[in-house]
Amino acid sequence: MISAKDDRWRDWRAKMLAFVVDRPRIQRQMAAVAIDGSLCIAAVWIAFSLRLGVWELFSQPILSFAAIALLFWYPIAWKTGVYRSLIRFSGARTITDLAIACAALAVPLFIVCVVFRLPFVPRTLSMLHPIIFLLLLGASRIAIRFVLLDLFKVVSVNARRVLVYGAGRAGQQLALSLRHESQVHLVGFVDDDLRLDGQRLDGVPVFGANRLKELLEDTDIDEVLLAIPSASRARRREIIDTLKNEEVYVRSLPNLTGVIEGSVTVNDLREIQIEELLGRETVAANQLLMSRTTAGKIVLVSGAGGSIGSELCRQILRCRPARLVLLEQSEYALYAIEQELTELMRELAIDVPLVLELANASERSSMSRIYNYHKPETVFHAAAYKHVPLVEANPISGLRNNIMGTLHSVAAAEAVGVANFILISTDKAVRPTNIMGASKRVCELILQARAERPDVKTVFSMVRFGNVLGSSGSVVPRFKAQIEAGGPVTLTHREITRYFMTIPEAAQLVLQASAMAKGGEVFVLDMGQPVKIFDLATSMIHLSGLSVRSADNPDGDIQIVETGLRPGEKLYEELLIGDNPEKTKHPRIMRARERLWHWDDLERELQKLDQVIRASGHSAAAVQIVSHLVPEFIPDAAWVERLNANVG
Repeated sequence: MISAKDDRWRDWRAKMLAFVVDRPRIQRQMAAVAIDGSLCIAAVWIAFSLRLGVWELFSQPILSFAAIALLFWYPIAWKTGVYRSLIRFSGARTITDLAIACAALAVPLFIVCVVFRLPFVPRTLSMLHPIIFLLLLGASRIAIRFVLLDLFKVVSVNARRVLVYGAGRAGQQLALSLRHESQVHLVGFVDDDLRLDGQRLDGVPVFGANRLKELLEDTDIDEVLLAIPSASRARRREIIDTLKNEEVYVRSLPNLTGVIEGSVTVNDLREIQIEELLGRETVAANQLLMSRTTAGKIVLVSGAGGSIGSELCRQILRCRPARLVLLEQSEYALYAIEQELTELMRELAIDVPLVLELANASERSSMSRIYNYHKPETVFHAAAYKHVPLVEANPISGLRNNIMGTLHSVAAAEAVGVANFILISTDKAVRPTNIMGASKRVCELILQARAERPDVKTVFSMVRFGNVLGSSGSVVPRFKAQIEAGGPVTLTHREITRYFMTIPEAAQLVLQASAMAKGGEVFVLDMGQPVKIFDLATSMIHLSGLSVRSADNPDGDIQIVETGLRPGEKLYEELLIGDNPEKTKHPRIMRARERLWHWDDLERELQKLDQVIRASGHSAAAVQIVSHLVPEFIPDAAWVERLNANVG
């Protein structure tokens, strides 16, 4: 039981700690300057007494030497960054900085005492004083840190119990930062090096990774902080797999930058990123392939403000094209990507002309005007409606934007002699069950048919891949928002699976695939193993430190609710229509050659589709044409019946 006296002592310590920590930075720096000045003078007294065997405070040699030492110390200390670090975070790096500063101080003192022979000052003081001064400085830093972080530290009875995974430099810096957090109690370190098991770091126990589950069960841990920025993604996945069923909140240090700079703090921690759950190592981009179709060329990206289009623009910009044309029908999206690319160019210290074209790809006249004016050499066509339920409810708009936008862009590209035209496709184009996927398969057919013509000079190719993490409408940000709101987390079906890839990796692979195109290829990206969406939701809940509410666990925190498959949605996505993919020179890119229409036959069907869209806008008639072009697409009878009942 805590007594009133203990409460008063706790309150006093809390107020003292808050008073010191909350002082403006300049005040804390001035306090450190004053303390160091006093220690410098004390070092002079001690050095003289040790050298001469007489304790004297205010003789002329002492005053002269002290003035000279102070005169040189402060510029050296400021130049070496002694006062840039916070004393309460003092550690090995701080002591090293102090040692460098004191060694630098010894140089002018040696010149004054030995070369110019300061009267009545022993020459050995030029070496003795910096050594004593360093000892006093180090002791002061350790003492201040002990007072602030150990003696005055107030740990709340509701403090989070924390484990730091990683006892290396990053983990030690993070633990040092945690020591001034009153709402955190550091239980210990966990490390993969089993030889460290049973050791202590700065008084904190270290446990081997083989004891992690035991620790989580026996010590009531609330949070695990991953301080292993140099670990491979596969190793991080193994650790996260161990933690995701333990209902502990998991956060991580993102990279090595802060560790190298010696500035790791609690603010550097972030939640586990969903790509870390995929556990797939990225393959370094082949820079020759990355830049082959973009460096020094006029490049046009349609759908430049979308998830993939915007990342393509970022990657292309790094390849330094001669000009980058951004084609987008959303005013805000175009503005946003232009601002971002301008800032990126400032960071990279490059200057690439950006041209903004606010236009709709499905307008033939607009495409003709833009292509004729800019005469691009490479085109990445990413403009498309992609949200399955929305396109299912608005088939005419989806067909107009996706199919006609591609058709008009292809025609304009051929007319001006574009060298490379790359279509961004989707796994939903494979045996489609929805009109969006069927429309993208028709887009592929257009490029395949044009590529087989003997007179074509443009190299047409397609890149097909699955879901990208963090794109608009992705389940990941939706799940995260639902978890933060207290649930429920909603998914359409318990057994639904999807392929996932990060947006930067997808964009890099698209650029590399474009460099390997000869004409008519469907490039398929290796998406790794499909992810079960229910497992994904469960992992995200557990890694947030929460539990799943179910029949077996009625007291859980977050419920997972199935809402039923949406119109046109299927349980499993595929990437190949056939079963004979060919390898390419890139391990993550495959080549598929699939059934196609000859251009003359396809053109007749497209003309019919165009007439239906422009003249009557009859959805059922348009869907019937698409079904003829894509025999694998068998639309739901009830859906077609509804379309027949509503023209438009």
